[in-house]
Amino acid sequence: MSPSLLPVVVVGGLHEAERRQAVLELLADCEGAVVLHHDLTRAGEGKVHRGVWDTSGPLGEAHVPLTNDCPCCALREDLLPELLRIARAGRHRLAVVEMWGGSDLHPLTELIAGGEAEGHSLEDFVEVVGVVTAVDPLRTVPDLSVSDALHDRLLHTCADDERTLAEALAHQVEYANVLAITVPQEASGSEELHAGLAMLRQLRPTARVVRLGVGALAAAARAGFDVAAARDRVNPALAQLPQAADEGGVATLVWERRQPLHPGRLYEALDQLVPAAQRSRGRFWLANRPELMLAWDAAGANLAVEECGPWLATLPDARWDLYPPQRRAAAALDWHPVHGDRVQQLSFTAQGLDVDGITELLDSCLLTDAELAAGEPGWKALPDAFDELLEPVN
Repeated sequence: MSPSLLPVVVVGGLHEAERRQAVLELLADCEGAVVLHHDLTRAGEGKVHRGVWDTSGPLGEAHVPLTNDCPCCALREDLLPELLRIARAGRHRLAVVEMWGGSDLHPLTELIAGGEAEGHSLEDFVEVVGVVTAVDPLRTVPDLSVSDALHDRLLHTCADDERTLAEALAHQVEYANVLAITVPQEASGSEELHAGLAMLRQLRPTARVVRLGVGALAAAARAGFDVAAARDRVNPALAQLPQAADEGGVATLVWERRQPLHPGRLYEALDQLVPAAQRSRGRFWLANRPELMLAWDAAGANLAVEECGPWLATLPDARWDLYPPQRRAAAALDWHPVHGDRVQQLSFTAQGLDVDGITELLDSCLLTDAELAAGEPGWKALPDAFDELLEPVN
């Protein structure tokens, strides 16, 4: 951490009580800390309330006008100048940015780390040193098991935010480098607590899990955050999936195969596969789209399938330089003599996961030996069952 830059800790989480406790602990335990928070409660009325405070009390507040009726846009356009102002003033030694409940921490952290304000690059003034997701482990499995929209809980970030509670929670947990949790005394040792903690550990195995109320959050939150590494970690083309696990009644299956999937059989199996796990993710390829890497992102029985560009095996060598070195290295290390870097890699995590049943169902969706023998011309003639599901990445 550079001594000339204002360190920034981003704190997010759907669970408001835990998120606010984390913010207050950072404020109390970090000398010279200041908190910034944009409240979107009244965004439907055209108002976004920004508050700034430190241990001495409120330092200022304002109602930020909406841009294109987009609360998230208003937050971005107001947050960066405020951070720049605080950094330039030099009165504070840490800025704690408390995100709104349903916020996706990834794009906002990237914005803080590399955005611009008033003609200045923020990276010359501030440095993100930690991203914290505050979460109640007792609510983790239940919240990942429902298909409720963020709109239903008034946790959405803009009018067209169609994400679900489960989707938002999964992404918040998987992006942060610190998980701040509560452990109520009355729940200590309960099956629900063990399941929630196991779920968090399996979704984000390398995150530091810190219990709120014991004075450990301040050091963990300021230990450092690698923005580029976090970007790669959640990039479907590069992401390392969790390892197989079975703990506290929660299990993770990692299914990996080389041969292509039959689009029709896989599509018919989605009604069983998607609700079979609280969380599933990964990358895969379909026989009728042999050049295209697809991302699988499911939480709370809702599935998103996105295009992630081509598999390197389908490109001439000269075009490999257009892709990150880590992508090229991973492809070369795991190269298949027939399929190249094309691979099925899907992970499923759930309480009471039917590992054998999911494995058998997925295996039944692969091309048979007779179908494989038809080659790519025959594969491409298969009906395109996924056309409506595909969401090209911008």
